[in-house]
Amino acid sequence: MKVKKIPLLITAISLLTSSWAYALTPAEVIPQLTVPKGFRVTIFAQYLPNIRSLALGDNGVIYAGTKTDRVYAFKDSNNDGFAETKYTLATGLNLPNGVAYRNGKLYVATTDKLLRYDNISNLLSNPPTPVVQTRFPKETQHSRKYLRFGPDGKLYTTVGAPCNICVPDANHGNIVRFNPDVATSPLEIIVRGIRSSLGLDFQPGTNSLYFTDNGRDNIGDAIPYEELNRWSGAIGQHFGFPYCHGGNVLDPSLGAGKSCSSYAKPSKVFLSHNAPLGIRFYKGSSFPAEYKNRMLVAFHGSWNKSVKEGYRVATVSFVNGSATSEAPFVTGWLTPSKQVIGRPVDILELPDGSVLISDDLLGAVYRVRYVG
Repeated sequence: MKVKKIPLLITAISLLTSSWAYALTPAEVIPQLTVPKGFRVTIFAQYLPNIRSLALGDNGVIYAGTKTDRVYAFKDSNNDGFAETKYTLATGLNLPNGVAYRNGKLYVATTDKLLRYDNISNLLSNPPTPVVQTRFPKETQHSRKYLRFGPDGKLYTTVGAPCNICVPDANHGNIVRFNPDVATSPLEIIVRGIRSSLGLDFQPGTNSLYFTDNGRDNIGDAIPYEELNRWSGAIGQHFGFPYCHGGNVLDPSLGAGKSCSSYAKPSKVFLSHNAPLGIRFYKGSSFPAEYKNRMLVAFHGSWNKSVKEGYRVATVSFVNGSATSEAPFVTGWLTPSKQVIGRPVDILELPDGSVLISDDLLGAVYRVRYVG
């Protein structure tokens, strides 16, 4: 059967997103992906340009932010493993990357606002006017945000640094939380000293908050390492930006007189410029037992590196609550000839134990399941 090419508009968007990419369809990409024995990758959704963060709603509806101006919803209505029902819930928003869902309400984090869409489950075809839940700084660099509800019922999000390297003001470079059920709930800064964090999750059993952070650019191919951090629970804990990177590299322009020992160390480091974004602890039971409580990490891939790296999903194992080894899970979006054919962004576990992976280069969502 001849595979249809992706529509011209989608191809153009993909090529503008990355000058490295082939104009492939998701169906043409899948045979080039490698997964551990017993796993299978299929297309769950496609033709969703610039899709980024994912959130699970009621009745199998999945919500998605983008890196442009739209918010989507889609659903596998006939349970055949492919989402044939799709909605565009909003357009004209300012970088609505982050999405979260709870109790019939969809929360969307844009550059400068957190929007709430009430009763969205019943209004997918005619979305309501959103309520502005809270406001954020207006600077656009590293302003894409990630949303996740915590075990405490509070909504957590990230406010990146407005620069590659600078000393940010008190409102930037933070992880914040608030109570979305209280109209006047203030933003509480719980973590400081981050640069660009676009993935966070809570560890099963400990409820510890883990988050990724992308290191600064333009100081070399091999440095700084990217970070996986664990918040200790101490309000205002500082993770080093802009003075210390990767736990051990003092910044060449801002690190004078500072010591990396003054800041929280990463729980684990990843290769430089690999851009770890979305993370998800695997809680299901359909994967082999060794995957239980492992973390899945989406590496969006490098740009500030002479030889491209990243473009993969990996697992991170934990021993006694501490991050240890990393192993490949889905690879192949970077071909042997160093062509980029996909850029994974976020990971979502479905109720059946399979996982979804968003790809903002091709506007696709892949499903990974274990078939034995």
